[in-house]
Amino acid sequence: MNSNQKIGRITGALLLFIFISGVTIFQFLQGPILFSDNFLTTTSENANQIIGSIVLGIFSGIASIVIATLLFPIFKKYSIRLGYLYFSFCILNFITIMIDNVSVISMLELSRAYVANGSDNSLHSLQTLVYKKHFWTHYFYLLISCFPVFVLYYTLFLSKLVPRIISIVGIIAVFLMFIEELFSIFGHSISMNMLLPIGLIQLMLPLWLIFRGLNSPMVETKIKQ
Repeated sequence: MNSNQKIGRITGALLLFIFISGVTIFQFLQGPILFSDNFLTTTSENANQIIGSIVLGIFSGIASIVIATLLFPIFKKYSIRLGYLYFSFCILNFITIMIDNVSVISMLELSRAYVANGSDNSLHSLQTLVYKKHFWTHYFYLLISCFPVFVLYYTLFLSKLVPRIISIVGIIAVFLMFIEELFSIFGHSISMNMLLPIGLIQLMLPLWLIFRGLNSPMVETKIKQ
C-alpha cells in the first residue's frame, strides 16, 4: 500500500466519523431538544445527552484538523497556498464549533436554573435571548463549515486525487449548502432539500477513500501558487 492510499484511507475514516458525528449531534442529540418550543425544561432533562453532543462535536472538530494535517504534505505538491488555506479554514471551523458549544452550554445552564428555581419568570424572560444567541452561532458555524469543505473538493478536483465526478458534485453541493445557510440567516430559507447533496457526497467521499484511497497522479505542473 503506497502512502497516498494509506493517508487516503485514514482520511476517509476520519471524514466518516465527522459525517456520523454531525448527523448524530444535530438530528438526534441537540436538534430535537434545543430547537423545541419548551427547551427551558427539556434541555436540563437531557443534560447528559447535551453534554455528550458537545464532547462529540469537539472530537469532530479535532478530527478535521487532523485531516488537514495529514493532507497538507500531499496538497502542497499541487499548491502550498491551498494546503495552508484548507488547514486555516479547519482551524476557523473548530473555533466556530467551540463558540456554538458555548451557546449550547448557556441554554443548558439556563434550563437548569429555570427548573431548579421553580420556573422563575425572570429566567423565562431570557428564553428568547438565549435561543436567538444559539440560532446565530449555530447557523454561522454551518456557514463557516462550507469554507474548508469547498477548498477540500476544489483541491481534489485540481489534483485528481479522487475521481473528478466526486469533486464536481462536492463543489456543487457546497454551493447549495452555502446558499441555503446564507438565506436561512436572513430569515428566507429556500428548502432544506438543498442540504441533501452535501449529505450524500460527504458520505460518498469517505467511503471511496476508505476502499480506494487517494490516487497518485503524476504532477506535471503545479497549480498556480
